[in-house]
Amino acid sequence: MNLPNQLTIARLGLTVLFVAAAYSGFEWRFTAAMVFFGMAALTDYLDGGIARKRGLVTSFGKLMDPLADKVLMAAAFVVLMDKDSSTMPAWLVIVVLAREFLVTGLRLVASSQGVILAADWLGKQKTIWQIVFASYLLVMHASVEPLMAWARPLFDLPWANPGLMVPVLLAVTLVITVWSGTAYVWRNRQLVLNEL
Repeated sequence: MNLPNQLTIARLGLTVLFVAAAYSGFEWRFTAAMVFFGMAALTDYLDGGIARKRGLVTSFGKLMDPLADKVLMAAAFVVLMDKDSSTMPAWLVIVVLAREFLVTGLRLVASSQGVILAADWLGKQKTIWQIVFASYLLVMHASVEPLMAWARPLFDLPWANPGLMVPVLLAVTLVITVWSGTAYVWRNRQLVLNEL
């Protein structure tokens, strides 16, 4: 197994650790969850870049890289909704999950026809904005724990205040998630029509 695919598999393992940390009973659980999430997000950045730079793009990577992203983001959004539904509303989580199931279903249809649908630019933008939103909330929740208490004053700054940032990040995440999903289905609609 090449390095990019190892990083993709590592992201799945880090997602498990992220969830375990978030639901542990430790007083620093969100600090640990934030670290595991950050490491997982870093593997997402590294695996695709390494694969393209070294010519290690594989069908496994094309399929599993976006799937590992979906598992990570679904886990993050559900954990954050469970922690505070005022900053991560259930309806947003439903929209995100519905988009991911729809795109994954389309990929399965394509796979049955011998076609591998890789992630596109909009899908990557969607993942970036979801990571930014989740990271902001994770740091915010971790900042009330002893290890991250130094970060708490940052959320009192006008440009980092949750009253401003949460609605802005939520809106951007919602728009790019719906837009990317709609564009992906439209661009590959012939695959679905072939199955009807």
